[in-house]
Amino acid sequence: MAGTGQAHLRADEDVLLRVEDLVVDYRSVRAVAGLSLDIRRGETLGLVGESGCGKSSTGRAVMMLRKPTSGHVRLAGRDLTALRPRQLRAVRGQLHMIFQDPLSSLNPRRTVRELVADGLSITRAPKPWDERVDTVLTAVGLDPAVVGDRRPASLSGGQCQRVAIARALVLDPALVICDEPVSALDVSIQAQILNLLADMKARYALTLLFIAHDLAVVKNISDRVAVMYLGKICEVATPDRLYLEPAHPYTAALLASIPVPDPAAQPSAVAELSGDLPSPVFPPSGCRFRTRCPYASPRCVEEEPQLRPVVGADGTEHVVACHHPLVEAVDVPVQLTAPTPA
Repeated sequence: MAGTGQAHLRADEDVLLRVEDLVVDYRSVRAVAGLSLDIRRGETLGLVGESGCGKSSTGRAVMMLRKPTSGHVRLAGRDLTALRPRQLRAVRGQLHMIFQDPLSSLNPRRTVRELVADGLSITRAPKPWDERVDTVLTAVGLDPAVVGDRRPASLSGGQCQRVAIARALVLDPALVICDEPVSALDVSIQAQILNLLADMKARYALTLLFIAHDLAVVKNISDRVAVMYLGKICEVATPDRLYLEPAHPYTAALLASIPVPDPAAQPSAVAELSGDLPSPVFPPSGCRFRTRCPYASPRCVEEEPQLRPVVGADGTEHVVACHHPLVEAVDVPVQLTAPTPA
């Protein structure tokens, strides 16, 4: 399943982030193995997959919190992997990350105002900051007069995540990476935070990399979706195309595993994958998904699949890395197209 290639990358000037052949190693483990993706300005790319597939490692590598082992991360055409520490510090204000655990990502000793203003202090933004901090706190649904002098321990999980979002927006970044920002929250709060992110995207013209393992969440917020498995991309498509007719068996299994609010509904046979998740220390040869795939063949053992275009029943194109895709493959490689965000 998981394969290599750049058939899904788009060659246009509107691409803000372009990641090529990204590799991230942790000693003997290769968490990300040759991943490529791009995001246009104003677009949201949903990055999904099982826990341990390398999603968060990808987000941290894009942020340069951990320098990639190899590959390139280009923001507005500038290669971040080639920058020296001082040069990277100068462009850090264009990137921000919203972490999975809202409470642990905030310094417990600082007040809400201090947390939100921290980026302004680091980048030496012109003072005064009070009005700017109050404006962004109000934008995320917090009353500065009520929560401004509080510390994270006195806030709810949803309020902490709103503070984290305000901290990300106060520098007016070009790209915001959301690393499972709602997975640690109650379901009712999840909906509030997702709606808030959608509102903030429209208000501030944000470009988002939204990392999650819940495909139902990703569908509602993303313009494109990329599916990962063991450090590689296996499928890229628009949400409607992906959910209507997945081309990869792994994607089909993930979609079939989404709970349905119907006691009489029977689980789909597609969701019943055989075998356990392979170890990233010793990944399978050829296709990494072959040990769990019902369509695996001898070719899957010997040859790693390359990302290539496929066409669904309605003629819509998307890209998949599979020797036996569930939809028809295209003979002539073409660029994946997606609607330009408004």
